[in-house]
Amino acid sequence: MISKVSRLVIVSLGLATIGLSGCSQYVKKTDYDAAIAQLRANDQKQQQQIDNLTQEMQQKFAKYDAQITQMAGRVRVDAIAHFAFNKSNLRDQDKPLLDDFAKTVGSHYPNAIVTVEGFADPAGSRAYNLKLGEKRAEAVRDYLVSTGGLSANQVRAVSYGKAKDRLVDPGKSHAQGAPNRRVTLVVDFAGQPATS
Repeated sequence: MISKVSRLVIVSLGLATIGLSGCSQYVKKTDYDAAIAQLRANDQKQQQQIDNLTQEMQQKFAKYDAQITQMAGRVRVDAIAHFAFNKSNLRDQDKPLLDDFAKTVGSHYPNAIVTVEGFADPAGSRAYNLKLGEKRAEAVRDYLVSTGGLSANQVRAVSYGKAKDRLVDPGKSHAQGAPNRRVTLVVDFAGQPATS
């Protein structure tokens, strides 16, 4: 039979072992502070890259009257391409801006991730307009890839169809709805700038 003192020693050793093993999971304050500083430095670096890309695009695309905005670490370029009613064919007048976009992003930010957002005016059903917006986004995506500036795995296409909160002119369709029948480009991730 184990004496009370022996039991007390065994229990004490067990608790000490458990306590010490629990302490091994703690992070030192210096290590924590270093990790936080590294995350902040990376965040600042990415923000600087987005700022640089935004500034470069604003200078490059000023002649096209394209609206360029920054939003939560992303860059959005509006007024890229518009489409005829019920059509998904890319217009010739929109191609120069798309060419410049692909060249700018492809040559300066070769790892950028771009989302092409397709939209429709409110005429037609929700399902139909989602499909039409997708065809418009795919037409622009395919053009960006074919110009040689961007690779297929860098450019995604998504459709918002006739989503009410994304319409430029709510309720306008047919002849008055041209601003709603559009594609917008969003640079979701700029990546590292190309080295000269």
